[in-house]
Amino acid sequence: MKNRTPAFVAMLAAGALALTGCSGSSSGDGSDVTLQMVETLTNPARQKILKELIAGFEEENPGVTVELVSPPNEQALSTLQQMLQAGNGVDVLEVQDSTVGPFTANDWLYDMNGDLADWDGWDALTENAKSFANEEGPTYLIPYGFYGLSLFYRTDLIEEAGFDEPPHSWEEMIEMASAINDPSSNQYGYAFRGGTNGASNAAAIITAYAADEIDPENAFLLPDGSTVFATPEAEEAMTDYLELFENGSPPSSIAWGYPEMVQGFASGSTAFLLQDPEVIATIRDDSTLEEGQWSTTPLLVGPSGKAAQPLASAGWGVAESSEHKEEAVALVEYLSSGDAPLTFAKGNSLVPIVTAAQEDPYFAEGPWATYVSMNTDPDTYMNVVQPRAVEWWTEWEKKADRELQSMLLGESTPEDVLAGWDEYWSEKYASEK
Repeated sequence: MKNRTPAFVAMLAAGALALTGCSGSSSGDGSDVTLQMVETLTNPARQKILKELIAGFEEENPGVTVELVSPPNEQALSTLQQMLQAGNGVDVLEVQDSTVGPFTANDWLYDMNGDLADWDGWDALTENAKSFANEEGPTYLIPYGFYGLSLFYRTDLIEEAGFDEPPHSWEEMIEMASAINDPSSNQYGYAFRGGTNGASNAAAIITAYAADEIDPENAFLLPDGSTVFATPEAEEAMTDYLELFENGSPPSSIAWGYPEMVQGFASGSTAFLLQDPEVIATIRDDSTLEEGQWSTTPLLVGPSGKAAQPLASAGWGVAESSEHKEEAVALVEYLSSGDAPLTFAKGNSLVPIVTAAQEDPYFAEGPWATYVSMNTDPDTYMNVVQPRAVEWWTEWEKKADRELQSMLLGESTPEDVLAGWDEYWSEKYASEK
């Protein structure tokens, strides 16, 4: 795929489109068509929304039936890969930004670009969505939404600690988290992510500190091709990050992943949480928290006064092995236009793919307003792309998480970890030349 440089999504202006129907609802011999649609990030609420959207598509396209396949999250990716390897059983599939690289390398994804040449839906997409879909081609997915980081904070806890407002910078975060930290009362500052995907938050502070140095098209590199991990800014960031863990976070957070972080925040044992917008719905559903007890504020900035906002995304694509590509593409079009994108984004707490979101109070008010404010200040909240589409991204995540934990345990230093990360990415990119 081409390099994609998103300008942070969220909420621009325009109107929604009419739904796109399927121009051909049969297999070519007059028989009905059944499409197999496989998702990999499932939960009951999400399934309900998808099934409602699928029912709308089926109503507009008589003769086409869509069967939603939802493997358990733990086995979902391996199950999908096995189906793709077998070359049958998949028509429409969920494609994550971290899987599009290996999936295309294995020729598992169909390039929809030609089919979408006359699709009116392009006009309603945000610039980020067009960029991720790669409007010029090849188009292996249409994103269904974006994940962007913001800081969740407990208004009640920071007020009790004597602070008038949430932190704006990582430096202020360390100060405030340390002040709130009181292990004897089971009260801690920051919901540190030391377990699965812990390195993703380490990358957030590193790229914030090196915001003036990085290449926005690949936030792990500088314009000269060297890696961000070899910079003095990265060393300063990791040293501060270690301090945040040691002086402002629960010791048990060395093993925390997403569920533990959110639970720590919701229960009041931690005051701050760096997470994606999907947490908004989770916290709103928590009966122990009232609206006035929490809010959101923009991503923390580094010493230069800037933050690097990495947009993560996933979307819908079509399997190269599908025997019903025309109908499959029509389903992707349907899910990506009209009311469907906003319905899906609201139900899954995603930054929407359509410009009409700005007109919807749901996204313009309350905790979502943080994303609007970041979008209107791109000079401060830089929009960058992490190299999640490389074939070795999953390998990198496991390595980086393991080595971050070794630093938190005192088995290695920030310098050791960064030297290893610099060597890893340097060698990987050198091997591609």
